Amino acid sequence: MTASNTKKPNIIIFGIDSLRSDHMSAYGYHRNTTPHIDKFAKDATLFKHNFSRHIPTTSGYATMLTGMDCFTTNIVALRHKGEMAPGVRPIQTILKDAGYTTSCIGFESPSARNFDKYSSFEGWGGRKAESMNAVAVPELERLAAQEEPFLLFLRHMDPHSPYLPPKPFDRMFYHGNEFDPANESIKPVMQFKPFCDYFAAWMPNGLTDAKYVNAQYDGAIAYMDACINTLLVAIDNLGLRDDTIVVFTSDHGETLDEHECWYDHHGTYDNTLNVPMIIRYPGKLPAGKQVEGVTTLIDLVPTLLELAEIQAPDNFDGKSMVPLANGTELTHDPEFYFTECTWMRKHGWRTPEWKLIVALEPDFHFKPPVELYNLLKDPEELNNLADELPDVVAFLKGRLDAWVAKREQESGNKAPILNQPGWHGRADIDYFTSSQQAYDTLHIGDPGAAQRLQAKAQEEVAAKPVPDAEANKAANI
Repeated sequence: MTASNTKKPNIIIFGIDSLRSDHMSAYGYHRNTTPHIDKFAKDATLFKHNFSRHIPTTSGYATMLTGMDCFTTNIVALRHKGEMAPGVRPIQTILKDAGYTTSCIGFESPSARNFDKYSSFEGWGGRKAESMNAVAVPELERLAAQEEPFLLFLRHMDPHSPYLPPKPFDRMFYHGNEFDPANESIKPVMQFKPFCDYFAAWMPNGLTDAKYVNAQYDGAIAYMDACINTLLVAIDNLGLRDDTIVVFTSDHGETLDEHECWYDHHGTYDNTLNVPMIIRYPGKLPAGKQVEGVTTLIDLVPTLLELAEIQAPDNFDGKSMVPLANGTELTHDPEFYFTECTWMRKHGWRTPEWKLIVALEPDFHFKPPVELYNLLKDPEELNNLADELPDVVAFLKGRLDAWVAKREQESGNKAPILNQPGWHGRADIDYFTSSQQAYDTLHIGDPGAAQRLQAKAQEEVAAKPVPDAEANKAANI
């Protein structure tokens, strides 16, 4: 299929849930986790410093699909109730008005309304990406056969817990003894009461080594990458390569065992903020270029519309990344506001040098109410300098407060992170008054399911520790 002078380009977005850019070999990770995406990136533009400003899933996808920040969408919480703010048009709505057919696989959310077609797949268990392919390949063939341009949104789930890559990917990056009794690195993970039943439902019975779990995350990425190659080959075989914009990105990263946030995607450390952004459009974007400037998820929609030469009346909060790709601009705003409302409610301000995190109520990790990190000297954010450098805290807090006031005035909305009663799903509690209260209240997983699954794992040592249906039930998210 050859692009005509009048037909708009197709758009395919791989919205990969919970994918950290720093665990992709395309971004320099020491493990070869994404060889096929690496090859894809050689023909694409890779944005090295791309961030999700609003954590977690619901707010992350809202910014990705609308080009708007949380003040405009009014979405910050995982358990957001209702629709987006009136007047906000996600990309599928904009493209439908421009004559596109739109299709979404594996995702429903306030920001994912108004696709022409929705398809689902088994998103839990050990073969998520193959389940995606079984649905996505026929859908891609259907869309390729039509005259209209199309938008296809694919929500891959493999990096999302439970990390259960099938063989041989489960041993690809781990060659030790995960049951070594001398290794107790998993002990604090399993002692974290809010999550322990969920972990027991899919981590192997008797596990002692946390590095094994980290390797399963990487194995899940590698497995997904292998399956994604099927879709990339299908794009080529269907003659779509030259007239299709293909995007790889994510709603947020993943904590793994860092900062004691234990294999989830809450918190506002860079392990959850850093997400990939790789865009291929042959002849329109440079091949093999790596952009050093700062970009964020809200920049995607304006970028796609510019590449597709579609004029839209929407006033986006994000900006097109095309000038950065072409070298006419060096960076978007190097400092920005961010929020997190999953298991904790926080916001903050990030510059190239500093990260300020402000807790809006006590969290269940018993972390301090204010955290300050020097990202140049301490990129892993391990040394909290808030007590040592009160002047820096005050300066950054001033920047944060000024931004909130500015955006409240521009949007006409109160900062949504400041107005989220019941954000955690407990009808009897609006806001936590102590970390102990939060720790004793919040919980994920089913103790009964965990016990049944662990018993089954003991009986069937060679089998996968979590059947799909039980894992989904245990996750309860």
